[in-house]
Amino acid sequence: MPLIIITGIPTSGKTHRAKQLHTYLQTRISSLPTTSPSSSLRVHLISDHILSIPRTVYNLESKGDHERSNNASEKDARATIYGAVKRVLSAKDIVILDGFNYIKGWRYQLYCEAKALRTPHCLLQVGIPVGDAREINEKRLAAGGEASAEEGPYERECWENLVFRYEEPNAMTRWDSPLFTVVWEDESPPGEAIWDEIIGSEGVKKAVRPNAATVLKAPSSEDYLYELDKSTQGIVNRILEWAKDHPGEGGGVVDVGEGKEELVVELPNNPIGLPALQRIRRQFISLNRTNAVPVKRIRETFVTYLNDSFEAL
Repeated sequence: MPLIIITGIPTSGKTHRAKQLHTYLQTRISSLPTTSPSSSLRVHLISDHILSIPRTVYNLESKGDHERSNNASEKDARATIYGAVKRVLSAKDIVILDGFNYIKGWRYQLYCEAKALRTPHCLLQVGIPVGDAREINEKRLAAGGEASAEEGPYERECWENLVFRYEEPNAMTRWDSPLFTVVWEDESPPGEAIWDEIIGSEGVKKAVRPNAATVLKAPSSEDYLYELDKSTQGIVNRILEWAKDHPGEGGGVVDVGEGKEELVVELPNNPIGLPALQRIRRQFISLNRTNAVPVKRIRETFVTYLNDSFEAL
């Protein structure tokens, strides 16, 4: 069943809102008659705290002796979260994911997981002025060890960096919609609106179409290399076009899908140029030149290969 992604800047009250929504959904389900198809739904709350992920993983200023990069611990934490979501997301389960979820590419990955299971998803953004959130963190820092681990402070540089890196959700993109917002002054999140969107009225199950795949005419063996070259070069060109419009920028998300195809390349933090892209492309072609990938999956597989290669940089 549905995946609800909580997002917002640090110390904005995300965990408080996630717990409120968790309580609302449980109460709503328990009030349904046993004949209702939704009465057997289960609600799961997943968060860094529940998974014992410390807040230090988001500190890019430090790097352990055995870590491959400054943000390696953060990437490992996301892998842990992703695994936890996959384990419980099903036709009988609602998952509330409490966390920053501040990277567009990460939210897209979660969206694809929900779409693969043909289940709805939505975002709940917790809004607060940056100054107010900063003041909350400063108060927690001043309190020292008095705050619980769940409500503990962030190091100042880490907090500022997370705010700087936060990528605001955009309701115009398919992976950030439907988008709901709850602000600091609101008594509770819009539970009823979220229920109507992801569960629907009684007896009417929300229908979600699976990901559309690009269907190409099956080529003969001699045409396979041509299709491999054309498809991969087209994706590289889209990345270069994005780089031209964002000179010197890194860490962006490039939508390389065609039509209803949903493909996103998540670029590394450091800008990447044509030589590196062509090197990765040549490696991919070399690995798959003997019809190793079905033609209709070349683009999808190449995007996965690019993202894995960028992850290792």
